[in-house]
Amino acid sequence: MMRLHGLSILLWLAILPVVSAQEDDIGFVPKVIHWMLGDTLSPEKPKFIAYPTIAYAPETKWEIGVSTIVVYYAKNDPTNRLSEITGFTFITLENQFGIWSDHALYTDKSKWFVLGRIRAQQYPLLYFGEGIDSSGEELAQINAASLAIRERLLRQLTGNWYLGLETDFQQLFSVDTEIFTDDPFTEPRGLERYHTLGLGLGLVYDNRHNVLNVRDGFFGETGFLFYDKLWGSDFAFNSVFFDARYFYPTKANHVLASQFYFTNVSGQVPFNQLSLMGGESLMRGYYLGRYRDNSLVASQVEYRILPFDFSERWGAAAFLSTGTVADKPLDFRMDQLKVTGGLGIRFLSFPGKDIFTRFDVAFSEDGPGFYFFVGEAF
Repeated sequence: MMRLHGLSILLWLAILPVVSAQEDDIGFVPKVIHWMLGDTLSPEKPKFIAYPTIAYAPETKWEIGVSTIVVYYAKNDPTNRLSEITGFTFITLENQFGIWSDHALYTDKSKWFVLGRIRAQQYPLLYFGEGIDSSGEELAQINAASLAIRERLLRQLTGNWYLGLETDFQQLFSVDTEIFTDDPFTEPRGLERYHTLGLGLGLVYDNRHNVLNVRDGFFGETGFLFYDKLWGSDFAFNSVFFDARYFYPTKANHVLASQFYFTNVSGQVPFNQLSLMGGESLMRGYYLGRYRDNSLVASQVEYRILPFDFSERWGAAAFLSTGTVADKPLDFRMDQLKVTGGLGIRFLSFPGKDIFTRFDVAFSEDGPGFYFFVGEAF
């Protein structure tokens, strides 16, 4: 259930001496590695990184991939906010593949803000049932190709306030469902080829300067999406959400980060567009979709030391999360809250851009989860 980019960590640690070396002291091939993974450019210049990953998960077996990231300032002006584009491409020995991309882009003086992600993949989706009382055993595995595009185009209103269009397109095709239980259960909506399109509005407050490593600031987003057959969606339903993140520097190089998240869907909702708990960002330690229902509420706190006082590039973090799902918000119960927590190490990959690579270990009632990414979880 959990994925660990284990070998990529070993590769990263193996090349750290190359990254940290003086460029005049190394050969041609190490210079290429140094250019890709080092931070020798001027802080205002764009930076590109690419590194290989090897991972293993029970549902995919061995996975080979490449992760990339591009960071830049609009007009090469470091007084602008740092824009970032991350990518991840992978194939598995089970003939599965994926192309992922996330981006947070700011124009000059932050007049426009484009926030979104793209997922195109042939990848198994595990289904445990719906509700907080769902069994820990997989009821089914949905092998399908999917495309998901979520975008926000936001215009600055005044100061750090933004308003704009929210869109969400999702498509599921080439669906093949494997049932793992002999016990009867209600099959969820969406176990067939379908596509949905949601349109709506979003209101954002954002005064972060570096999305990948926020040391001081606040991000808040609320909005709604309507999925309707009028504009081609196979299912008609609504979605509302609220996301608030606060970052407080307790002292030099120490940050207390917190997040509160709520979402609710109603109508003819496909199983994979219900409110999903888990993943690499919020409620780490749970498989994304381990618990799913119409409503989700979750929060997390994380204490980051970036870096240690005795090190120029190494740091650490400790985090704790709690959350639950329910049929509707009035059904949330305190005694049904799930709790996860863990520890992580940090390496300052790009001192000029203040960007760290993180390796987190999270623990839940389902066991440990391992996460290796460039940039913080939130």
